[in-house]
Amino acid sequence: MKLSTKIVHCGVGSDPRTGAISTPIYQNATFRHPALGESTGYDYSRSQNPTREAVEKAITDLEGGAAGYVFASGMAAVTAVLLLYKPGSHFIVTEDCYGGTYRVLDQIFANLGFTVSFIDSSNLTEVQESIQKNTAAILIETPTNPLMKIADIKAIACMAAQRDIHTIVDNTFLSPYFQQPLLLGADLVIHSGTKYLSGHNDTVCGAVVARTAELGERIRFIQNSTGSILGPQDSWLLLRGIKTLALRMEKHSANALTIAKWLQTQPQVKQVYYPGLEDHPGKAIQDAQASGYGGMLSFDVACPSLVPQVLSRVRLIQFAESLGGVESLITFPAVQTHADVPPEVRDRLGVSDCLLRFSVGIEDVEDLIEDLQQALHNEG
Repeated sequence: MKLSTKIVHCGVGSDPRTGAISTPIYQNATFRHPALGESTGYDYSRSQNPTREAVEKAITDLEGGAAGYVFASGMAAVTAVLLLYKPGSHFIVTEDCYGGTYRVLDQIFANLGFTVSFIDSSNLTEVQESIQKNTAAILIETPTNPLMKIADIKAIACMAAQRDIHTIVDNTFLSPYFQQPLLLGADLVIHSGTKYLSGHNDTVCGAVVARTAELGERIRFIQNSTGSILGPQDSWLLLRGIKTLALRMEKHSANALTIAKWLQTQPQVKQVYYPGLEDHPGKAIQDAQASGYGGMLSFDVACPSLVPQVLSRVRLIQFAESLGGVESLITFPAVQTHADVPPEVRDRLGVSDCLLRFSVGIEDVEDLIEDLQQALHNEG
């Protein structure tokens, strides 16, 4: 069965008693036992809920994993994965990662004895040289947020497996429609399901999918024990959103490529970061490990004064954090998504006071370009 067909049929047939096509919302905290010592498989919704179970099975299937679980947010999913490891563990992490990931590692897990090497994960030599005796996992984003660098998942997973190190991939930007890291050798995939999976800027959620049943069971134990679950209503919204994932991702990607090429022609723009551009340094790897480029791009404007100008003038494009919804959003990473990254680190990475991140929606691309044109134009 083609992936696009699987996506449409997520959750269908999950309620054989009624034959409901749309998975019902089981808005229950607890479930009745048939008898002493017997269970229907559902006892208490923190441990399992039929609506949540349906979306967990769907995401697991789409990623090609053995087990998957959904959480109250993307950061709850990241936290659950980090709780797999013992204090004193060392992690290798993409340096231009999401600011929330940087924050939880730098300000919370560091207090628990974890150490981190933030590195350029697009550089395999740097990845290899960062491995220590106590390295437990390599956590990569590809494409990275916000500079759109590409890491070679297969090469990193092979390098890690030889040393009994886990490879964890944040697959939020591309979704399983364009990229399936577990099939390339990764051990765990993380999603902020708030973004492309749900796709409508109306649900906060996260997901973790494991390649093996054993690793999945450990995630399930953490999910149940810490209680950072996704409720039935949000599970249903996530499941509903996934059903249009294929259509949305194709439109996001087509729009983003057109806009990225247009931005390269604008005198107010110094550089465009998008893996679908022919001059992107990671394009060959992207083409080898993914089937599309996604809807995220970033660009440097010519001077810092253009940032507030663009953010105040856009009309169709919304000045807002987050990404991956059907509506186009633009944000200023240095003071929003990556504010917790120290200024000297941001400067070194290129998350500068001229960088804007653009989550390209599914609107008509000519309307989006027209909005960018008037926002970038200097009337003076």
